[in-house]
Amino acid sequence: MQRSIITTADGSKTIQIKDWNEQYHSVHGAIQEANHVYIKHGLLFFYAEKLKQPQSEISILEIGFGTGLNALLTQLKAEELIQSINYVGVEAFPISSEELEQLNYTSELDVPSEKLKQLHSCSWEEEHQISEVFKLKKQQQFFKDISVENMFDVIYFDAFGARVQPELWTEDIFKIMHRALKQNGVLTTYAAIGSVRRTLIALGFEVERLDGPPGKRHMLRAVKR
Repeated sequence: MQRSIITTADGSKTIQIKDWNEQYHSVHGAIQEANHVYIKHGLLFFYAEKLKQPQSEISILEIGFGTGLNALLTQLKAEELIQSINYVGVEAFPISSEELEQLNYTSELDVPSEKLKQLHSCSWEEEHQISEVFKLKKQQQFFKDISVENMFDVIYFDAFGARVQPELWTEDIFKIMHRALKQNGVLTTYAAIGSVRRTLIALGFEVERLDGPPGKRHMLRAVKR
């Protein structure tokens, strides 16, 4: 499929799959969307809850490592908060080095370009200590093959949309997510379609429909109670 780099509304770039008319991040702002959906309503929401019951590390699973933007923003926030984070990013089809070179997240965020490059250059299937407070393991696999139980505090569900890949938004996939989360773990996603909300509720999640990022009316956050 033909892919190209486009500039989103906040100046940050993303990858577009022309055949699907689908992007890795919102055309209304890649960085804005990631910060709103995954950092504010995922990591920071859980972090605030965690302070009530302290623990040494937060474990995060990202469904769709993609450009590495969510991982980069999480690393930066971990270093700001001095909060240990163990991050696992699952991706079946890693981006190319040529695509990586065209992404401008580090310049937009005013951080060294090596930060994003390091996330992409470290080997797959191995855990890496990226910084004092941020560990990363990238796994190249399909989401349906995730088999862990009670391992993660937060899931960033950032798969391609149901319009182009409906098989990633089924009850079977969300059963895997529910199983992978610890009790009181949080799943956050940019999606807000009714079928996903109903599926999450049926699986036992406590679901909130929240204000979405720029250009999107709503998003979902689900807690495993």
